[in-house]
Amino acid sequence: MFFSTAGIEVALWIPPLVAFVVSFFTSMAGVSGAFLLLPFQMSFLGYTNPSVSATNQVFNIVAIPSGVYRYWREGRMVWPLTWMVIAGTLPGVFIGALVRVTYLPDPKHFKLFVAAVLLYIGLKMVRDVQGKKGADNGKSSGEKRFQEMVKSAGAKGSTEKDFQPVRVTHFNMRRLGFTFYDEAFDVSFWGIFLLSFVVGIIGGIYGIGGGAIIAPFFITFFGLPVYIVAGAALMGTFVTSVAGVIFYQAMAPFYPHLSVAPDWLLGILFGLGGMAGMYLGARSQKFMPARAIKGMLAAIMLLTAAKYILEYFSS
Repeated sequence: MFFSTAGIEVALWIPPLVAFVVSFFTSMAGVSGAFLLLPFQMSFLGYTNPSVSATNQVFNIVAIPSGVYRYWREGRMVWPLTWMVIAGTLPGVFIGALVRVTYLPDPKHFKLFVAAVLLYIGLKMVRDVQGKKGADNGKSSGEKRFQEMVKSAGAKGSTEKDFQPVRVTHFNMRRLGFTFYDEAFDVSFWGIFLLSFVVGIIGGIYGIGGGAIIAPFFITFFGLPVYIVAGAALMGTFVTSVAGVIFYQAMAPFYPHLSVAPDWLLGILFGLGGMAGMYLGARSQKFMPARAIKGMLAAIMLLTAAKYILEYFSS
């Protein structure tokens, strides 16, 4: 089938299949997988028009709600944390888009800086996962208790409704506190907000959702359990993508000689595959060891950093 906006011809089954496979694994770590679909579209499908970024964000809009819904069903959405991410991300993405158009027509140097940050966090996460404590290193007591409950529920034939792992204890303009089974967590409101704001700016500049940055920050620097950060990270990516698509669509009339608006049909096809992949990924996450999810997230960050560094030196 020919996609006129993208200017490519591809079989209808390829986009949803690729998106399904990618999203199934990345959604477990709170990452939509759009950062992997972008090089696939450009390198394998030959979709190099500027609208490829907007099309990628259409994928996020269609695919992410299924993953968020699944995390919500299982009681693993810390909604105050989610609202903090959204509150910081939304203004950040519009500022990032403005910075991109006005001040960074060629943001290669800033991209190198982002790569350095991702590289540092990725290596720190690898070191934490492969530390001296053996197989349980990097796993909090709440994560251990959660895995025990999952195994017990499976043996008894229980469903996710039989155990709700998260309980918010306090939430104000200074601190957010919640418990994850036997473990209590307390984080700074403004720390989460400022991180989300910065990630929103980066997302606005580069058209990435930001989950690959937010999720590892939550885990590595704020010490939050991997099983509850994925939903909030995906929700932040969803909001960033909605804002990004609106921006690209609004800018399209001002650039009639360029393909700026998304290829909606192609984005929806990717999104349908991603919808199924994210739902099943979110459902399967609780059966995955925390170490495996953290290792996968570290690999995602290191690959993204390597990609940015290669782009910097090859351009």
